[in-house]
Amino acid sequence: MSRIDELIAEHCPGGVRYVEISRLFDLRNGYTPSKSNASFWTEGTVPWFRMEDIRANGGILDRALQQIPEIAVKGGKLFPANSLLVATSATIGEHALVTVPHLSNQRFTSLSVKAEYSDQVDMKFVYYYGFVLDEWCRNNITTSSFASVDMAGFKRFRIPVPPLEVQWEIVQVLDQFTQLEAELDAELEARRRQYEHYRSELLKFDTDTALRPLGDLAENLDRRRMPVTRDARTPGDIPYYGASGVVDYVSDFIFDGDFLLVSEDGANLLARSTPIAFSISGKTWVNNHAHVLRFDTYAERRFVEIYLNSIDLSPFISGAAQPKLNKANLNRIPIPDPSLDEKERIVGLLDRFDALINDPSIGLPAELAARRKQYEYYRDRLLTFEEATA
Repeated sequence: MSRIDELIAEHCPGGVRYVEISRLFDLRNGYTPSKSNASFWTEGTVPWFRMEDIRANGGILDRALQQIPEIAVKGGKLFPANSLLVATSATIGEHALVTVPHLSNQRFTSLSVKAEYSDQVDMKFVYYYGFVLDEWCRNNITTSSFASVDMAGFKRFRIPVPPLEVQWEIVQVLDQFTQLEAELDAELEARRRQYEHYRSELLKFDTDTALRPLGDLAENLDRRRMPVTRDARTPGDIPYYGASGVVDYVSDFIFDGDFLLVSEDGANLLARSTPIAFSISGKTWVNNHAHVLRFDTYAERRFVEIYLNSIDLSPFISGAAQPKLNKANLNRIPIPDPSLDEKERIVGLLDRFDALINDPSIGLPAELAARRKQYEYYRDRLLTFEEATA
């Protein structure tokens, strides 16, 4: 019997009580002050959290985190420290525990434990149970002008409240899993930075290396692209590509082989949150938001893919509100053109390094995926209780 089983047998042998969210917590909605209200947006002392702050910094948030806007609040009531923020509109199914007094935008509902339960609830335990609540939220959505959680059902959602000794032991176990995962994440990020360093070094060429316009190195097949509206697509298993990757699956194809796609338009041309050049293989369909290039060899195609993803393309992009890399500008991008043997050497080295940091079946990605599965398995088991009878 585990330590947690022993504690449950000792403190709640008849099962664990479940309490509705509306009884357990004070609920408040976040909001966004008007941009014209200078008293709110002056450099202040109160952190104001958005969805991107959670995604950038993880699920435990405090004032020490970077790039979180702060506002000087002249009035109103702050969300208290150790409140749970749950995304209940627009982007749904994420949460964070905030350890300091704060505010948030309107995407969130704040849960702060009521005074009568303050000596019965560990908010770190509630944070871990929040992953169960996230799943419920994703499955209970109403839609009007935008998606939102069924708040009537949300208030009735029940959270287990085992004795504090049980909560603390569960938190300790899950904290250990979280720490192991964080260490693997940090190591993987260090490997990615190392890859970028070696990529930069390998793509440095002396003045004897020729520079050739991309249009001279590849055959452009844009004329064969064909956009199809969503309603006109017949579902199937053929990937349908757009500017940033697969956007749908259809029943027919217009390309069959190995090609390099390069984003033609979209904000990602400047943001570069995903690669703007990516290889495709086999039977595919491509719309008019990605250029299609064909090369003679794998090494030449992959070399250009790696090089385009490593350089600043802003001099070749037109438009601010709607960035665009047109065919003429694409064709004139200068590409180093070393010998085929040198391209094969560079591609071989970088492909092996890339696999170690991105291939989910080997190395750190495989270990991290296994840890996450293990963590989710134990989290589900540890947070499932026999309910006490009334």
